[in-house]
Amino acid sequence: MLRNLLRRLLRALLWFAAVSIVLVLVFRWVPPPGTALMLERKVQSWVSGEPIDLQREWVGWDHISDDLKVAVIAGEDQKFASHWGFDIPAIQAALAFNERGGSVRGASTLTQQVAKNLFLWPGRSWLRKGLEAWFTGLIELFWTKQRILEVYLNSAEWGQGVFGAQAAARHHFGVEASRLSRQQAAQLAAVLPSPLKWNAGKPSTYVASRAGWIRRQMSQLGGPSYLMQLDTSRRP
Repeated sequence: MLRNLLRRLLRALLWFAAVSIVLVLVFRWVPPPGTALMLERKVQSWVSGEPIDLQREWVGWDHISDDLKVAVIAGEDQKFASHWGFDIPAIQAALAFNERGGSVRGASTLTQQVAKNLFLWPGRSWLRKGLEAWFTGLIELFWTKQRILEVYLNSAEWGQGVFGAQAAARHHFGVEASRLSRQQAAQLAAVLPSPLKWNAGKPSTYVASRAGWIRRQMSQLGGPSYLMQLDTSRRP
């Protein structure tokens, strides 16, 4: 009986691995129709009795402001071009900070954020962390850095029901994602840690200050020229 149970468990794990690999491969070329986070927000709105309309329109790499691409990297993951999905020093620093009794601080890379927003449910269980690591590894293995950032920018939350760069640009500034200014891009990147609390179009003093810091980091990274590091083919 135990042997049969183990055999069934192994079969289920193999099926899960196969399906997850296929999904990641498909989304390497096909725009994801939505994310797990979008579904979560929709369900939450139904439960609260205040349904929301999700705003999202997929736009390709060439139709997103280079300033927004660099601003998001500057604010969220400055080692994006060089790591393989995990920023180990940042993780160690976050663990040390949390152990000292500070408020919980994360160290998620852009790839990890894509993995959890696209495929997973909210929470901090070990199972979820394990699945996040699995999907992060698959995404880094099969996607280019450019594709990871493209999916991130089309999936990130920028307000109540507002997902993706195009919807965010229109909602907060009344422009297309391709026409975002450097300042507007910095303000959008500044609210990413808490998009339901902060407003990119009407920044608080803190958000304005963070946007200023992000602009300086963008310059230190080299501005749009930094994007040349995000190859369009598989890395060796």
